[in-house]
Amino acid sequence: MVKTPSTMSPLGTQAPLFSLPNTDGDTVTLDDLAGAPGLLVMFICNHCPFVKHIREGLAAFGREYQERGLAIVAINSNDVVTHPDDHPDRMKEEVAAVGYTFPYLFDETQHAAKAYRAACTPDFFLFDENRKLVYRGQFDASRPGNDIPVTGADLRAAADALLAGEEIPTEQKPSIGCNIKWKAGNAPDYFAG
Repeated sequence: MVKTPSTMSPLGTQAPLFSLPNTDGDTVTLDDLAGAPGLLVMFICNHCPFVKHIREGLAAFGREYQERGLAIVAINSNDVVTHPDDHPDRMKEEVAAVGYTFPYLFDETQHAAKAYRAACTPDFFLFDENRKLVYRGQFDASRPGNDIPVTGADLRAAADALLAGEEIPTEQKPSIGCNIKWKAGNAPDYFAG
């Protein structure tokens, strides 16, 4: 299992625009998520063992923090030709099986992944009410096989601080996961894996 770290985009980066189809058929844009005290953009997929390892915790995090006002969206940017388990039809099945309450969008062109400088699944980007990046890093220290419980501790600490109007520490640990499955010839310059 190849381990790819997140790119750790500069804090303060503005959230890039997107307009992508949700599993329910509706299109979701960045503007649709305006007005919330914060926005979490996650790059995930169905097949990745790193995502599978945290998916129950991710679903619980989504339910809890959406209730607290955080806007949350997940994006799947993988090439479904090479990874058919990540096809939009399978994404619908994943939403139903895991109980995701946030939109799960399909980035067929991979433009959103490139705009966010996403490199792995899972990859997390937390923005403040002005859509400035305040956290990018791991959900927690748990990984498949390391026997550390899935708690979402790192992302929870950042989201709690954001929602409380407190400063978020700038020392953040990168997420680790499977590389995004880029279409042939489409891997961005920043991606080294």
